[in-house]
Amino acid sequence: MGRVTERRKVIRIRDGAVSSRPDTLVAEEPLEIRLNGKPLAITMRTPGDDFALAAGFLVSEGVLGSASDVLNIVYCAGATAEGHNTYNVVDVRTAAEVVLPDITLERNVYTTSSCGLCGKAGLDAVRTTARWPISDTPPLRLAPGLLASLPDRLRAAQRVFDRTGGLHAAALFDEDGELLDIREDVGRHNAVDKLVGLALRSGRLPLSRAILLVSGRASFELAQKAVMAGIPVLAAVSAPSSLAVDLAVETGLTLVGFLRGNSMNVYAGEGRVALREGVGRG
Repeated sequence: MGRVTERRKVIRIRDGAVSSRPDTLVAEEPLEIRLNGKPLAITMRTPGDDFALAAGFLVSEGVLGSASDVLNIVYCAGATAEGHNTYNVVDVRTAAEVVLPDITLERNVYTTSSCGLCGKAGLDAVRTTARWPISDTPPLRLAPGLLASLPDRLRAAQRVFDRTGGLHAAALFDEDGELLDIREDVGRHNAVDKLVGLALRSGRLPLSRAILLVSGRASFELAQKAVMAGIPVLAAVSAPSSLAVDLAVETGLTLVGFLRGNSMNVYAGEGRVALREGVGRG
């Protein structure tokens, strides 16, 4: 099975001095996801937690909602012409009662490590397929100071990033700011899928009291994955996209961007953030 990191020779130039040395790089390999034996998607990912990645991807596609929906997930033997197992192809077998989406699901979808599911249908598709409407009972209220503390906790837990500098991270926190889980991957959307897939397989969906924090920007795909997992709060250290904001407004997701130091922008769902009275809303 592929490793999380690999070593490559690099020519290093520092202040005019040239040297040769090995460097530690994050591994990137393709993963083909099959659904009941039929090819569904290919993503470029960092090897590790592949079963969780596949399960989480299928949660975001509206196929899976509970651990009982999955009969098993296996690596496919004979993945090459020579019959070798590359550990780069997984097959998810669903229970008989799982209702699969229409035939358009049976498409070969290529996802990259940066963009998630390209060409995904828009807001209507997410709104109509979400299993758990984002609502709070009792209401979730988060202090800005708690949100501001999360990026440092995320960074402190990024073990592979410290060795490579080349990984994105996604983490789940509870409403008190305690770290529940963290995953790293070359693809931010893969890291989120791994978190959601592990939650599915351990029977913890929906994640209705959790905060999802991602390194980098908040794309539509990441907002989609949060909504599909029932996560009420998505925070990012960088900017959201316009479509991510539209989806957050449509679904009631709290979306926080530019979460850096004591500063942040709340783009949607501000009712979950304990704002000071009299804050201007112009």
